[in-house]
Amino acid sequence: MDHEALAGEMRGLRDQIPGITDTAVAAVDGLLIAADTEDGIEPNGLAALAAAGLGLARRTAAATGRGTLRRTVAYGSAGCAAVYAVGDTALMVVLGDEGLDVERLHVESQPSLRRIGAILSATGTAGA
Repeated sequence: MDHEALAGEMRGLRDQIPGITDTAVAAVDGLLIAADTEDGIEPNGLAALAAAGLGLARRTAAATGRGTLRRTVAYGSAGCAAVYAVGDTALMVVLGDEGLDVERLHVESQPSLRRIGAILSATGTAGA
């Protein structure tokens, strides 16, 4: 597993888009693969919660005929948490503060998500 490449992608996204506070990549079963989080965030717990949320959102999309789930976003009073599917077996979670432009995040994260998927696929961690 190329942990340096994953860390570089997460840092690059944080540097590129103002308002991102934390990122993590995890398997869909909640196992943490890599994280770029601040001290107040427990990365293993974040990975598990993101996986649970993604699983529910995928089931909802499938049950309602909405196609393949791409992302889900939870908004709170102090920011948001966006969870992106990375292939069939992984996810990336992005936490942001009130200043995060979520629409910009959705657009500008796509190249990073493709590169993360390629990194994980090279090690057999993520499906297409």
